[in-house]
Amino acid sequence: MDIRYLQSFVAVVEHGSFAEAARRLGLTPAAIAARVKALEESLDTPLVQRAGRTVVPTQGGLRILPKARAVVRDVRDLNAVAHDDSLLGELRLGVSTSALTGLLPPILRRLYAAHPRLKIFVEPGSSSHLYRRIVGGDLDAGIIVAPQFTIPKAFEWHVLVTEPFIVLAPEAMAHRGAHDLLATEPFIRYDRGMWGGMVADRYLQEHNIVPQERLEIDALNAIASMVHQGIGVSLVPDWTPPWPEGIRVARVPLPGRAPVRQVGLLWSPHAAHGALSRTLLEHATNADDGSSLSR
Repeated sequence: MDIRYLQSFVAVVEHGSFAEAARRLGLTPAAIAARVKALEESLDTPLVQRAGRTVVPTQGGLRILPKARAVVRDVRDLNAVAHDDSLLGELRLGVSTSALTGLLPPILRRLYAAHPRLKIFVEPGSSSHLYRRIVGGDLDAGIIVAPQFTIPKAFEWHVLVTEPFIVLAPEAMAHRGAHDLLATEPFIRYDRGMWGGMVADRYLQEHNIVPQERLEIDALNAIASMVHQGIGVSLVPDWTPPWPEGIRVARVPLPGRAPVRQVGLLWSPHAAHGALSRTLLEHATNADDGSSLSR
C-alpha cells in the first residue's frame, strides 16, 4: 500500500474537501481523488462520501482513520530521524488564533536558530478546541489560553504571558472611566464561548455592569477594528502585539486589580514527543536577553 494514499485520505477527512487537501499537499484535486479511490479499491470498501458541500468519512473510513493517522505520522517521524538525530520526529502544535502573530513567531525564531531542521506542524484554532485535541492525543502541545478548570495530572501547564483586561474605546473617549464606558456606550462583547470571553463576562457580572450589547464576536483583531470605526467599546485582554495596522483606539485601564488572561503552553512530558515539547518550552521561556515572555 502506498503511504501517499493514506496521506491523501487523512488530508481529505481533516480538511473536508478534495480541493483543500490538494492545496495543502501541493497536488490537484483530481490527483487526490485518484489516490483515495486507489486506497478504497485496495481495502475493498468506500472510505469517504459527500455530505452537502463537504466530504466526510464513511463508517469504514472512520474505522481506519486513527491507524491511518498513526501510520502517516510514523513515516514523518522516520523521515525526521533519517535527516536529523538531535530531535526526533515532527511536533504537532496547536496555537490559539490570537497567539499566532504575537507569541509564536519570536518563539519559532529562537527555536529554529538552535534547531534549524526541526519539523513542526501548526494547527490554529480556539483554545477550547485545541485543548480537546491535546488531551485527546491528536496534538503534542498547544499555546492556548489558560483553561477555566483543572488540567489533568498527566499534563503540564506553563504560563508564557499574562494579559490584563482593559476597555478598548475610540480615541476621543480616552478621558472617560472604564466602568462608565462599559455601562453607557454600545458594547462589542468578546465571545462568551471563548475562555477569555468568560473572564470578561464574569467581571461585568461581579461589578453589576449591564452593557448595551451591540454584537458578540471571538476575533480580537476584529474587535479592535470595530472600536476604531466607532461601532462600540469592548472589554478584552491587552493581547501581545502586533495589532491591526493603523488602529487608533484608547486602551483604558480598569479600576483596581484587573482580571487577566493567561496564555501558556499545555503539554504532556510523558507523550511520545515530550522531548520536542520540552525543547519548545525552553525557547518559549528564554528570550534573547534571558527574560521570560511573561509580563
